[in-house]
Amino acid sequence: MNIIINGAPKSIAVGTTIDSLLTLLNIKRSFLAVELNESIVSREQYQHTLLKEDDRLEIVTLVGGG
Repeated sequence: MNIIINGAPKSIAVGTTIDSLLTLLNIKRSFLAVELNESIVSREQYQHTLLKEDDRLEIVTLVGGG
């Protein structure tokens, strides 16, 4: 099925959760925010939130530096 991540199309398997998507994309969970269809998803819900066709995700991480 197809979803949009940070404005780019991505094909994923049916039954993919936010948690499994983050693993697939090799994204660490620290300092991370995930928005699904314009609503923030709490970390506790990542493993329970199934993604659906045409879902739109924004995945934002904090980058430090000086």
